Amino acid sequence: MRTLTIEPLTKEAFAPFGDVIETDGSDHFMINNGSTMRFHKLATVETATPEDKAIISIFRADAQDMPLTVSMLERHPLGSQAFIPLLGNPFLIVVAPLGDVPVSGLVRAFVTNGRQGINYHRGVWHHPVLTIEKRDDFLVVDRSGTGNNCDEHFFKEDERLILAPHQ
Repeated sequence: MRTLTIEPLTKEAFAPFGDVIETDGSDHFMINNGSTMRFHKLATVETATPEDKAIISIFRADAQDMPLTVSMLERHPLGSQAFIPLLGNPFLIVVAPLGDVPVSGLVRAFVTNGRQGINYHRGVWHHPVLTIEKRDDFLVVDRSGTGNNCDEHFFKEDERLILAPHQ
């Protein structure tokens, strides 16, 4: 099994998989009579049909035991999915490029700085939310509508990956 190297999350490195939601290095303009900076359109909510709705939820996640064997990834073919940390804690991201199935050799891992959120593009393979803290909360923006919006792929035993604890 290959051990994933955890990379710092940057807009450039994450671009094939989605958007990094952060103020650092992002364009902004002033609103509210000059008292507020608006960091505009940091990510776009993607939905498959005009009947779909963008929804906002909170996910409360529990940490997984590390090292973690990455045996599956999921994707949402009908909409994007954004995770914004509510408690300011870093979290881990495991992703693979678009495709009919994820390719084990192309899987990458990232860690946020606690002030960054992410928006997975429609159809991007990813691991379910991975908190570093014992328990963490995330604001989630995704799609609600008809149809199956969650595909899961389970790797063969020799394709599984190891995610080591983050330092």
